[in-house]
Order: sequence, then C-alpha cells, then structure tokens
Amino acid sequence: MDGDTVRHARAARLERVRRRMEELEVDALLLSHGAELPWLTGYRAMPLERLTLLVVRPEGEVVLLVPALEAPRLPLMGIDVSVRPWSDTEDPIELASALLPDAPGSRLALSDRAWAATLIGLQQELPEATFLSASTVTAPLRAVKDHAEVAALRLAAEAADRVAGALQAGEIALVGRTEREVSRHIAERLLAEGHRHVNFAIVGSGPNGASPHHDAGERRIGRNEVVVCDFGGELVAPWEDVGYCSDITRTVVTGDPGDEVRRCYEVLRLAQASAVAAACAGIAAEDVDAAARDVIAAAGLGERFIHRTGHGIGIDEHEDPYVVAGNRTALVEGHAFSVEPGIYLPGRFGMRLEDIVVVGPEGPEPLNRVDHDLVVVDA
Repeated sequence: MDGDTVRHARAARLERVRRRMEELEVDALLLSHGAELPWLTGYRAMPLERLTLLVVRPEGEVVLLVPALEAPRLPLMGIDVSVRPWSDTEDPIELASALLPDAPGSRLALSDRAWAATLIGLQQELPEATFLSASTVTAPLRAVKDHAEVAALRLAAEAADRVAGALQAGEIALVGRTEREVSRHIAERLLAEGHRHVNFAIVGSGPNGASPHHDAGERRIGRNEVVVCDFGGELVAPWEDVGYCSDITRTVVTGDPGDEVRRCYEVLRLAQASAVAAACAGIAAEDVDAAARDVIAAAGLGERFIHRTGHGIGIDEHEDPYVVAGNRTALVEGHAFSVEPGIYLPGRFGMRLEDIVVVGPEGPEPLNRVDHDLVVVDA
C-alpha cells in the first residue's frame, strides 16, 4: 500500500460521488467540517470559525475555499482541485455563493457538521436554493470501504489489540487504582502503539460497568470485580494523510468472577460470536443485531441488553452502517462496523465484548483477535 494507491482511490471516490449527485439531482456538494472532506481529499479542516469549503458540482471544476493561513497544510489530494485561499479581509460566504446556483429547485448538500453560521449565511445569500444534508450523498458511499481503508482499519485494530492484550495479561494494573488512572494508562498505551489521538477510554468497574458510556472517575477498583474497558482512537497509516479509527471492548475480572458472572459472560460471548458469524454480504444490518439479541433474550437477559449491536467505523468512530433493529440495509463487501453486545445489571455489574468486523468476499473478517474469554487478571 502506498500514497499513489490512496490518491487513485480518492479519484474513484469523486467519480462515485458525482454519479450519486446526478441520481439524487444534487446541484452542488459542499464539504466543510466532518469526515467527508478528508475522505475525499485527505485534508481535515481546522475546527475553527474560518470557513473551509469544498465545492463539488456534478461536472466541471472542484474548488476548495480555504483560509490563506491554512493553505500550507494541504496534502497531495489525489483529485483535481482548484484551491482558492481567502484572506481575513474577504467574505468566504460571498465567495462560496458566487460558485453556486441560486434558482428555485437548486439543491445544495452541505456537510452535516458544518457550522450553523455557514448554513445561515449561505441561506441568506442563496434564498431560492434548497439545502439538504451532505450525508444523503456521501453516507452510503463512505460506508463501503475500499482496500486502502480496510488496510488502515486493520492497522488501527492491531494496535488496539496490543493494548487489550496487555490489559488481559495484567500489564495494566487495576486493583487499588482509580478508574481515571486506568483510563489514562490505556490512553497512553494507545498513543505508544501509534495512535495519533485517543477518542475515548471507558473504564467501568463494579456497578459502574452497568453504564455503557460510564465516565471513568475516582472509584477505586477492588478485588473480585468485573471491569469493562472500551477504548479506541485514530491511527494514521503510513500511506494515509488522515486517521482511521479503532474501537474495542474487553471485560476482565480482578479475581473470582462467581457463577452468575460466568453464566452471563458465556451468554455474551455466544451472542457476540453469533452476530459476527451473521455478518455476511446480503444479510440485513438488523439481522446481525437480531443474531446477538436473540441469544441474550433466550437466556432471559433480553432487557439487560440496552443498546444497538454496532455502528459503522472509518474516519469517524461512529458512522454508517448502524447495526440496529429497523435498518434493512443489505450488507455488502467493504462494510465495516463494530459488533458489541452487552449485558448490564444496574447497581451490580456490566459486561460488553466488541470487535470491529469487515464484510469480506468470503464472509465476516474480524479485525480484533485478542482473547474473547472472560479473563481473570491478578493486577
């Protein structure tokens, strides 16, 4: 894998975007903050008040409006882009509006995460245009990863696996430390394993494990407790300009788990394995959710599984496709998502088991490989 491969992939993405714009009768795609811009160009806009905006029409020139002081950060994008730096004495909304149609029926798709001020300014300048979410165009395309993206996700998953393996091996001390201290240690390990940023490092011990998105706090971890560790970040592969995300959860016990915890965890392990096995091309996303949920419900614990089974992953830690009841999207080769069922007993303990899975040509490919058993750590 090399930079040329990625740049060629971006050129192919632009062509797919333009075809979809034509299908949806979208006159211009306006990409600002969020994952669409780096997905298409390799450039992530600084999340500041100055406007960065990529203007894509179904045909013709692609224009990138960028603050002049940010222009030196632009990478080799791999698509033919006319860069228009703007100075602090210019109005970028006026510059953008001059590139866009303003007529009844004009349809402009703006990044979902663009600043509200950008949308309001464009609406004032282009009162006859209709605005819609850029994800209407891009989300289904971004959800299907190309070879370069799968390779980047695999590299990030392998780095997260090494941290999870250290946790299971007792190399990350738990007993007597606060959740916050352990969270910080996990984050440091992720950075040491090559991540550029840490997105989250959830540590929920004892009763706190029953809160899926628990904020690691000052509670000290005791012996014979269940500890849920869910962590991930952004890793930039050597051939990429932007980072792709990792996300993994492993549950460990600091001593004797007891019969109830063992029974619950065995149900969880079987549910997660069932969902991973179901993640094949042609299967609806909601059927993967059902594969996990049915196992947990059959054990009488259905009401203790309180969230969807998974979410897509890529440049964003959460993106399409979402593995949830009601999502009839058929999986195709290249879809990448988490499979993370959980069982939560409020006031007592919780547990979750998560891998990133890619739909491959011959079936599901889990990117995370570390031990899926309930590991007892003496640390």
